[in-house]
Amino acid sequence: MTQLDSQTHGQLMDAVYCKQRHIYDLTRKYYLLGRDHLIEHLDITDDAVVLEVACGTGRNLISIAQRYPQARLYGIDISSEMLVSARSAIAKNGLSHRIQLAQGDACNLSLKQLFDISAADRVVLSYSLSMIPDWEEALRQAIKVLSRDGQLHVVDFGNQDKLPGIFRSILHSWLARFHVAPRLDLQQQMTGLAQKSDRQLSFQSLYRDYARYGMIA
Repeated sequence: MTQLDSQTHGQLMDAVYCKQRHIYDLTRKYYLLGRDHLIEHLDITDDAVVLEVACGTGRNLISIAQRYPQARLYGIDISSEMLVSARSAIAKNGLSHRIQLAQGDACNLSLKQLFDISAADRVVLSYSLSMIPDWEEALRQAIKVLSRDGQLHVVDFGNQDKLPGIFRSILHSWLARFHVAPRLDLQQQMTGLAQKSDRQLSFQSLYRDYARYGMIA
């Protein structure tokens, strides 16, 4: 995205979530499936640097911090409204000293500028690519900031074609209200990135293809 596009997308996300952020975690708890699956597979040791791109309310960062007490955690989001909720939740959990946040664009990552760090050992994209217009660039940026032995973990919506048609129809209508679009060629895009970066991809469908999880290492 250009700078103007980035600003426009940030404004859109602020408009969508200025009120939704207050109930986001409660209302999304039961249909953002696979987030805990991703966290369990991060396999973090020692003082690994973990970056969540589009961290939203900070829910995942808090869970990662609690599960991996030695990890150093960073999160960015394009929405200033979401970052207000994230900072509040992180503070309430006593984790402000371990989790740093910044407003940033997934399609233009500069860890040095944002956090004064050079690379991340784990990069997490959790139900965010489906909301990022240039999501392919967001994936490329995520690979770019990985350390030599780092891992990229992605979870997002699948096609749900193994679920009842009425459920799929209702879900897709609901998602469209929040400018969410499942990225059905996610595996293809991640395969290409893995090959170009001389890494390996593991990819799986979860919950009858409600969600898809991919890891590049």
